[in-house]
Amino acid sequence: MQARYRFALAVLVLGALVTGPFLLTSTLVWMKMDGSQRALLKALIVPHLPLGALLTAMGFGLGLVVVRTLFRQYVQGLLQMAEHLRLMLGANRNFRITTETGPPEVRQVARAINDLAQQRDALMADVEAQIARAKASVEEEKNRLAALMSELAQAVVVCNLDGRILLYNNRARLEFHALAQGPTFVASGALIGLGRSIFSIIDKSRIAHAEEAIRQRLARGLTANVANFITTTASGQFLRVQMVPVLAPGDQTGEARIMSGYVLTVENITRSMEQERVRNHALVDLTEGNRGALGNVRAAVETLHDYPDMEPGERERFVRVIAEEVGRMSRQLESTVQRFADAIRIRWPLEEVSTEDLVKAAQRRIEARFNLPSKIEVMEDNLWVRADSFSLTFAMTFLAGRLVEHYQIRELRFRVLSEGRLAYLDLLWSGQVMSSETFYTWEQENLQVGEEVAPMSLREVLDRHGGEVWYQRERAAHRAYFRFVLPVVQAAQERAPLPLDAGQGRPEYYDFDLFKFQDTGVDLDRNLMEMSYTVFDTETTGLEPANGDEIIQIGAVRIVNGRLLRQESFDQLVDPQRPLRPEGIPIHGITEEMVRGQPVIGAVLPAFQAFCADTVLVAHNAAFDLRFLQIKEASTGIHFHQPVLDTLLLSAVIHPNQESHRLDVIAERLGVQIVGRHNALGDAIATGEIFLKMLPLLAEKGIHTLRQALDASQKTYFARVKY
Repeated sequence: MQARYRFALAVLVLGALVTGPFLLTSTLVWMKMDGSQRALLKALIVPHLPLGALLTAMGFGLGLVVVRTLFRQYVQGLLQMAEHLRLMLGANRNFRITTETGPPEVRQVARAINDLAQQRDALMADVEAQIARAKASVEEEKNRLAALMSELAQAVVVCNLDGRILLYNNRARLEFHALAQGPTFVASGALIGLGRSIFSIIDKSRIAHAEEAIRQRLARGLTANVANFITTTASGQFLRVQMVPVLAPGDQTGEARIMSGYVLTVENITRSMEQERVRNHALVDLTEGNRGALGNVRAAVETLHDYPDMEPGERERFVRVIAEEVGRMSRQLESTVQRFADAIRIRWPLEEVSTEDLVKAAQRRIEARFNLPSKIEVMEDNLWVRADSFSLTFAMTFLAGRLVEHYQIRELRFRVLSEGRLAYLDLLWSGQVMSSETFYTWEQENLQVGEEVAPMSLREVLDRHGGEVWYQRERAAHRAYFRFVLPVVQAAQERAPLPLDAGQGRPEYYDFDLFKFQDTGVDLDRNLMEMSYTVFDTETTGLEPANGDEIIQIGAVRIVNGRLLRQESFDQLVDPQRPLRPEGIPIHGITEEMVRGQPVIGAVLPAFQAFCADTVLVAHNAAFDLRFLQIKEASTGIHFHQPVLDTLLLSAVIHPNQESHRLDVIAERLGVQIVGRHNALGDAIATGEIFLKMLPLLAEKGIHTLRQALDASQKTYFARVKY
């Protein structure tokens, strides 16, 4: 029986005890009296009935206060203690029951429980230490795998047979993050993630065909079990993919080798294919454009050869034809070289390099070679170029050596800037002025530093990088500099690491338990621990969605296989296209300047919907956030049809006797630390951690499936709140 029903029963019993004996006695006496006695009794009692009723009511009220006090101290107090004890047993081992409140007997029980919890923690700490030592070798192997995968230069993705991603490295994270960007850039719209389907990136039929080819090779006992194919993405990018099978344990020998998954090595070859196309155009222009001229020259030469005694005037005409056609061929060649200069250059092994790494490498080499002090004067952050770092470093060392040898400079400074799609890498010095003719001479010399000689000049190095170098003076500062001009890598913004939480180590991009993952979608009768979730939160201009308040930030994080994946997050500011309420800015910390120029909600919601695909939504006080999304359905056409779990309602299910179910209070109760309160992503991460702590507590109450959790939530008082 619930506590409130027991309290109501206690009140009824109290009322019966207060009034029952008097009423029963009066009834029995009344039944034994005759008419005259009853009249006399009425005359005596009726005038005193108000006083008797008042005294009875006062007695009942006093008894009610006593019952209420005892009920709160003993019944509700013990129920709260039982809920706290459950917390100590499961969700929050460090939680302790308060021993300063309640009657003495309850405080003694609380102290005894805390002492038992302390002993339990000591025993568990010892057990955990032994388990940790036993698992050390396994964790070491996992860390080695994570380190190896994260440092690979190629994008690597491991999938199970359903196409669900089990592992991916940092390069794949960056590559697919770039592929996910649409015409309107929305941050964090990455397609890749643990438990997500690779088929959202690579066509399913191509993977199925490659998988079937590998199965045929395995069936024939062949060892070269690799399949290669080229495919395109929805955005028109070309990908070269290599598939290698993952064989089930114990099946590597004999004829019964079973494929349990596959490893995909993915390379974006869009740029190289475009360069090949341009080279083909250049080749066609050089061949087809000169074919006719070459035929005319050949005919003229053959005629001159066959008729050596030709009249001078006639000979002059053929010679003029040859000169004109050769001139036309020369002009055609020059025009083609100018149009396709970048495409027909000698292919040079270039890599994406940070300008900061280039400068620091040059600094170390120059200081070691010439004992020349150097400083970085200006360094623009996150500036990447495509370069052969060795040849560029060698070129900078060559110029520094010439300056030391001819002008005895005492210090060299570096400056790195950018303008548009160009990076400027400057070598600055003070001292004697050099002439432009001297620099031109150095530019044409083969590079040489001491005994090291490179078979190329400074000009050739820059040509092969598609760049430029020049000498310039700063007259006001009485110094000069060499400027290297290099093209910035087109996708430089993707080279920056995506945000990681402070204090976290190497991000975890793998979960091999997903090899057994069965993709059954959002099934209401599926166990809560087996579901995938998107935990989200919004920040808004105000608290009244029906009166024009708008979303200004959406933050979300995924839960897959019982793990909160912090690195697979969605965090996007939104331009509300209306002023922010001044009273809300100190709470969420989002200003007008921060949202100005950000994508509007119509551009953000499609990306958020893709991020949430095939998952259950989780939020705290979800009715508030969902109301904002529902209002935008008509204007954006975006609908969120998946089930929604609310941690506010679930807290009321788990702890019905607690007074508060605010996010901060629940977090403190379950031992969850909130970092970045009233930031959409910070609150989403905290809500996700709270939700994971709730799952075993729900199981203790017999709530195991999504349907049961939804039904239990709707029975709580807070489910009646509407926005």
